[in-house]
Amino acid sequence: MAQHVKADICVIGGGSGGLAVAAGAAMLGRKTVLIEKGKMGGDCLNYGCVPSKALLSAAKHAKNMSTGEPFGVAPQPADVDFQAVHDHVHGVIEEIAPIDSVERFEGLGVHVIQAPAKFKNKSQVEAGDYIVSARRFVVSTGSTPAIPPIPGLGDVPYFTNEVIFDNTVRPDHLVIIGGGPIGMEMAQAHRRLGSRVTVVEGNRAFAKDDPEMSAIVLDEMRKEGIDILEGLPVTGVEKDGDGVAVLVGEAGAQQRITGSHLLVAAGRAPTVDGLSLEAAGVKYTKRGIEVDARLRTSNKRIFAIGDVAGGLQFTHVAGYHSGIVIRNALFRVPAKADHSAVPWVTYTDPELAHVGQSEEQAIAGGEKIRVLRWPLAENDRAQAERKTVGMIKVVTATNGKILGATIVAPNAGDLLQPWILAVSQKMKISAFANMIAPYPTMGEISKRAAGSYYTPTLFSPRVRRLVAFLSWFG
Repeated sequence: MAQHVKADICVIGGGSGGLAVAAGAAMLGRKTVLIEKGKMGGDCLNYGCVPSKALLSAAKHAKNMSTGEPFGVAPQPADVDFQAVHDHVHGVIEEIAPIDSVERFEGLGVHVIQAPAKFKNKSQVEAGDYIVSARRFVVSTGSTPAIPPIPGLGDVPYFTNEVIFDNTVRPDHLVIIGGGPIGMEMAQAHRRLGSRVTVVEGNRAFAKDDPEMSAIVLDEMRKEGIDILEGLPVTGVEKDGDGVAVLVGEAGAQQRITGSHLLVAAGRAPTVDGLSLEAAGVKYTKRGIEVDARLRTSNKRIFAIGDVAGGLQFTHVAGYHSGIVIRNALFRVPAKADHSAVPWVTYTDPELAHVGQSEEQAIAGGEKIRVLRWPLAENDRAQAERKTVGMIKVVTATNGKILGATIVAPNAGDLLQPWILAVSQKMKISAFANMIAPYPTMGEISKRAAGSYYTPTLFSPRVRRLVAFLSWFG
């Protein structure tokens, strides 16, 4: 017979957003239930952010073995033990896992139920041997790899991000379907670890990023030997001996790409199956659960956050959403989510980081804009480290208000952070121009780009005449 549990708040999904809500609610003294059917920590810890960055780190070390000659260090071929790489990736996961563990959350006072959840009605959820009644519910079930309806795909083995980190054998030739962040990060990681890599993208690789800036990254990846095919739809997949063949292009101009392994990285789909959302009166589509600005669903007692709420699918968005829900559900403050300053980073080398409006978006929105650029090649620290491939691009209104910024550089995600603050606080470019930047740092590119906003005015003939006039006074 099912046990009946009453709670102030019930969180469905133990990913980053759900864990943040559960921890916050419990620490505020609210009776909290957390339901998770899989691994605690969700996609980010187990299949996404953490393992991918650990793999990229291993790949960067392999790359560095062969790039020391300009510094007077003899290059050495990297001897990659793929089993050891696998162990490194999972060792990193194991180091972080206790923070997200059942034991930690039970120590905070959270009642953790490890079972699938489904709504019985508008105020109750069934999970394993429990029926949970709660004043508020938060759905934070994340997303799963989207599997496109490609003929033959179901007849061949393939990786997704949920299983590729369990691989212990280096692929001879990894074919990747999808040129988004997951596909491109995995392409560079495997190439640097010794695999041949081909990426097939039906649209444009890095389709959500500024074309001018993403072209810099694509050029570097191609120089490393990664084959990147853009604008070619995948029309079929079939077995090829012990490997796989991917058919791309339109009829009459079709190519057959053979590889040893296949990775499907064609985006992610919100996880709504099995939740019986209809029973709870919660509206949803294939894009996710419909929410208002306060992240409430059509059933105002139920919130949805993170990937399952549609929109930007990033761990930091789920974390941001958790704060919005805490304010609404527990403090009764009508807080609304504002996604205008949500950043994103693709952790290739160089990294590609962005916040706010792109040049194209600002123009489409009717803004009169100024575009500021500064190349990494004109930065002394970049020259010292021989990491000169990259650039900052800033979009401002004509009054100097910062609308957006994109950076291609080593550690671009770190360099972007002051620009995130600037966009969120609606700051003007003068704040950066007047900033004292430590020398020599790559972050100086922000100040130099900002300073370029004033160059046409400061060194104009009119100002030159003014300075000449003032010189008469001593």
